[in-house]
Order: sequence, then C-alpha cells, then structure tokens
Amino acid sequence: MPVAESLLVQMYERMCLIRAFEEAVADLYRRGKARGSAHTCIGQEAVAVGACFALRTDDYIVSNHRGHGHCLAKGMDPGRMMAEIMAKTTGYCRGNGGSMHIADVQLGVLGANGIVGAGLPIAVGAALAARLRGTQQVVLCFFGDGAANTGSFHEAANLASTTKAPVVFLCENNLYAINTPFRSSLAVENVSDRAAAYGMPGLAVDGNDVLAVFEAVGEAVARARRGAGPALVECKTYRWLKHSVMTPLDTRPAAEIEEWQARDPVVRLGATLRQSGEWAEEVLAAEPKARSAIAAALAFAAAGAEPEAARAYEDIYA
Repeated sequence: MPVAESLLVQMYERMCLIRAFEEAVADLYRRGKARGSAHTCIGQEAVAVGACFALRTDDYIVSNHRGHGHCLAKGMDPGRMMAEIMAKTTGYCRGNGGSMHIADVQLGVLGANGIVGAGLPIAVGAALAARLRGTQQVVLCFFGDGAANTGSFHEAANLASTTKAPVVFLCENNLYAINTPFRSSLAVENVSDRAAAYGMPGLAVDGNDVLAVFEAVGEAVARARRGAGPALVECKTYRWLKHSVMTPLDTRPAAEIEEWQARDPVVRLGATLRQSGEWAEEVLAAEPKARSAIAAALAFAAAGAEPEAARAYEDIYA
C-alpha cells in the first residue's frame, strides 16, 4: 500500500530517538548510573517503529525484556522511561519496575516482561477482553525467537486461534536466544512456519525494512480488527550488542555482527528519504533532534527523587 513520505519521516525520527535512547542506556550502565540489567534493541529499531505505527492510538501492545524501543515507538515519554530505568519516583512505575517492567496502561502499553514468553498469554487475554467490550481494539504482542520455543507460545497461539482473538503475534527474530543460535533450536525454516499448525496466517519479512514491517503488521492488524482472528508476523533482524548489559560473553562471530551492522535500518530509511530530495533537511535534523531529546530525558531522570525505604512494600500483591 502507498505510504506518505511524511509518515516515513516520522518513522525515521522515531527510529533515531530509539537509537539515541538505547545508546544512552548502555552508557548509564557502563558508568554505574543504573542498577540491575537492561537489554538494548540497537539494530532492531525498524521492527518496533514499523509495527507500532500500524496501530491505532487505543490499540494495545505487550512487550518483552528488550522493550524500550516498543515503548518509545508507541509514544511513551523518554524522560519518564529513563527515570524508571534509573529507579526514580518520576518513572512510569515510580522506579519499581526498572528496564524490564515499564508500563503505561493509559497509552496501551500493557507492560514489558522479564520472563521469556510470559507476555503471550497476557496478550491473548487482553485481546479477548477488548472483543467482549466491543471496542475493535487489537493487541500486538512482541516476542523473540527464544520465546517461540516456550510452552506459553503454543498455548497462546492455540487459544487465540480457537477463539479468533484480535491479536497479532510479532516475533522479533534476531537469530540468537542469548548466545543460542536460532538454527540450532528450531527444526523449521521460520518461526512463522508454525502458524499453519494453529490455523492462522504466518509471514516472514525483512525486519530491517521499516516499510515491510509496517505493511505486514498493518494487514495483520486489519484482519484481526475485522474479526478474522490472529496472525503471526516474523521480522528477521539482529541486535548489535550483547544480549544484555550484564551478559559476560558474546559468542557471535565478529564478521556476522559487522555484516548486520552494514544493514543498519536507520541508515537505510534515511537513504531512502534523501533520494527523494524533498526531505533532506528533516533527515539531517533527525539525529541531533533525537540526541537533544535524550539529553533532556537524562536531565529529567537525574533530577528525580530516589524512592523512600518506607515505600518498599507498596504495589506488592500478597
């Protein structure tokens, strides 16, 4: 389907924002300014942006442990996100969630999740609830290739298919579950090949092509919204950095990393926009604009208050 170049400019700006945010997060951990762990999505920006731009504002997303890009693509504020990562009370979850548990229900972000595959059944439940309310909302569920081998994936896919839940399963296949190669853990060519077993469409696309992601997810979302049930979209992509800031070893071949870095999705979209000639100024301004926004986000987070010890038992379910 034709896509206005002005929308591609917005996508490019959001991808630049995600890249700058993740670079800043990695630097925070290097300098000991944040605790716990974080999983950056540098190299995967096109998946988050292409997918979330295919949604309505009131649609939901369910994220995973590598979820900063999903949250920013859906429209969350980078300052409050950075404050959450730095465990400040000005964060989205008042500093209680940290990197892997950022949520904003009002914006339709039902939460990231530190448990591999745990978001899948949550997404199906939210989709069924939306259908009962008659709101025509769709739930987009992000998960990785590692989560495709968990029981929750199969249970969620089966329940969604048998109930025709308005959910789109989006597998970000970055080829590794920590350091386990995708090819050594899956007997079929694609994660999306498994969709046939559950009677739903399955499609694999280039996850470094934001327009390909946008179109594939857009079609799946439209299908779910009209009541035809779930679909599985697999986006082939690659993370540039180690599994997490706390992962001690990265066993991936250096040549492979360099090969995928040469396919930089941000550079790719920028080049496409520059070819038209009309958007050169916006493309040049996008990266400085993003870095300025992240500098402001860091300042906001740094100025936030630390949680008081007396609040340690708040928001806990017994």
